[in-house]
Amino acid sequence: MRIFPAIDVLDGGVVRLFQGDYGRVTRYGESIGGQLEAWKEAGAAWLHVIDLDGARTGKPDPSLWRQVAGRGVPVQLGGGIRSAEGAVAALGCGIDRVIMGTSAVWSPDVLASVIDRASPDRVVAAVDVRDGRAGGEGWLDEGRDFEQVVGGALDAGVSRFLVTAIARDGAMSGPDLELLAAVRRQAPDAELLAAGGIATMDDLRELAAKGIDGAVIGRALYEGGIDLAEALGEFPG
Repeated sequence: MRIFPAIDVLDGGVVRLFQGDYGRVTRYGESIGGQLEAWKEAGAAWLHVIDLDGARTGKPDPSLWRQVAGRGVPVQLGGGIRSAEGAVAALGCGIDRVIMGTSAVWSPDVLASVIDRASPDRVVAAVDVRDGRAGGEGWLDEGRDFEQVVGGALDAGVSRFLVTAIARDGAMSGPDLELLAAVRRQAPDAELLAAGGIATMDDLRELAAKGIDGAVIGRALYEGGIDLAEALGEFPG
């Protein structure tokens, strides 16, 4: 299982939202580059970067792409990338993988187009679930049944999913194993990355025991619940 330290960016700083609520923000610093270097120096093999302004407005910030690309550690990045042209542009800036949630929910044909122009390995379908529905547009829309979203992404050629339990995001309440199991049943051959609620090393061990391929960790790293070096030592990926 691979560990993905998260860097969520809002108003130019590093933050975490609670359950995707833009009104409940915890700030962890103003240096995006400094945080990237800290996770890199701790041994991270990948970084997970989200443009929260882009996710909310649908207008991603290419300057952020350039800021985090080419720094010696691969980056998967999402937030407001809702067209094939935008995804290809981000990849062209040196981003290694694009995370696409709104397109996964509403326009899986866009995912297919990116895959045709890049490769399946460079596309991550985000399935962000609350009450059985996968949301898009920064988790601000009504969403669709998550199983329909997973099915549409599979039909588009997606081979990697980021599965987030919104109610657990930033809540440090443990991952949603039932949700992950449901996606695994539907997509048995896909790579699954888990996010939301991961708080302890025991949470990571449980995910690994369930065959989850990756874990995105945010608040637990910033507040000391998980030591990144320890996690990478146990789960080198």
